[in-house]
Amino acid sequence: MEFGYSRVSTVGQDLEAQRLFLLGQGIRKERIFFDHGFTGKTIERAGLQTLLAAVREGDKIIVPRLDRFARNAEETLRLVREITERGVIFQFTHSVYDPRDPFSKLFMTFLAALAEAEGGWISLRTREAMARPSVRAKLKGRQPRFSPREDAAIARQLEQGEFTPGEVATLFHTSRASVYRAAERHRQRSRRDAGISDG
Repeated sequence: MEFGYSRVSTVGQDLEAQRLFLLGQGIRKERIFFDHGFTGKTIERAGLQTLLAAVREGDKIIVPRLDRFARNAEETLRLVREITERGVIFQFTHSVYDPRDPFSKLFMTFLAALAEAEGGWISLRTREAMARPSVRAKLKGRQPRFSPREDAAIARQLEQGEFTPGEVATLFHTSRASVYRAAERHRQRSRRDAGISDG
C-alpha cells in the first residue's frame, strides 16, 4: 500500500498543496498522515509516528518534499535507513530512494543537510527581523480580526468536522489560514483559563 505524509510548522500554513500532490500520486485520502504546527527538527510528531507504525514491508511512503519529512539531517537519514531496512519504499517528490545506490545515498545526504541548513537560515532571518524595532512595533500593534467568541465558534466548527476548513473560512468570510489562527488562539486561551502551561 502507498501512504503519504505532510507537515507544516505553524497553524498559519496550509497543507492543501501538499495534500493535492499526494492525492495526485494516487494515495487514498485516508492513508495521508499529517502534522500541523510541528517543527521538522523533532520526530516526536503524532502523525509521523502513526504512519511509521502503520507501514509494512512492501509499502511505500511518499512525501511532497524531503523538508516536510524532517529538517534534522541526522534524524532524516536515520529514519530513512530504518524505513528501508524494514522493506518500505521511500519517495520524496518524484524521486524514489534506493539504499543500494551510492549516488542515491549521496543525493539523500545532500538534500537532508540542505533542509536542515534552510531551517537554520529561516530561524536566523526571523531573529534578525524581530531585532528591528519597526518589526516589533508592527507585531505588537496587530490585532486579531475575530473576537474571542468568534474564535471559539470557529474552533467549534473545526472540532465538529461537519465542514472542511475551507468551508469554515467561507462561512466566516475569511481565509483558511485565518481559520487556523483563530482556532489556535482559542486553544491557547482555553489552556490559560484552565491554568495549563504550554511549557
